[in-house]
Amino acid sequence: MKYLVKFFVVTFFILICTHVFAEQQIAYINMKIILNESKAGKGAQNYLKKTFTDNQKKYTEQESNLKKEESDLIAKKTILSKEEYEKEAEKLRKKVNIYQQERRKSLETLARQRTEARQKLLKALDPILKNYINENNIAMVMDQKNIIAGKDSYDITQNIIKKLNIELPSLSLK
Repeated sequence: MKYLVKFFVVTFFILICTHVFAEQQIAYINMKIILNESKAGKGAQNYLKKTFTDNQKKYTEQESNLKKEESDLIAKKTILSKEEYEKEAEKLRKKVNIYQQERRKSLETLARQRTEARQKLLKALDPILKNYINENNIAMVMDQKNIIAGKDSYDITQNIIKKLNIELPSLSLK
């Protein structure tokens, strides 16, 4: 009899706990879509792409000019004295070093701007997600890349994008 009572008590608690946990709602979002399709995310991406292509054009031009100077110097090698040739070669090396430093610096600046834009977007997204979770009584929000399968009705990505577009219409990048 004692074991029978324990069995019923344990079974009762398991049923209650299962029912309580079944009531909690879990949702998922696609962070990649939020970062790429929100107004602020698109604006930042367009700015970074434009800056990258502008820099690429500029550095491609500089590179072709340096190659031309190099071929001119090689052509003049027989005409110039050894000292003059070495001076010209040293000048060209300095120009190449400056070119490489500028190019590296511009790529680092772009990477830093991209990281800052992502951090700003995620910082603005955090309170929006917390408010949405509280308003809709959601127990957990997961990233879609960690989910194998789920109902589309649990995907809150578009709702979050709408709220993010209202809260953060654009990002300012320096």
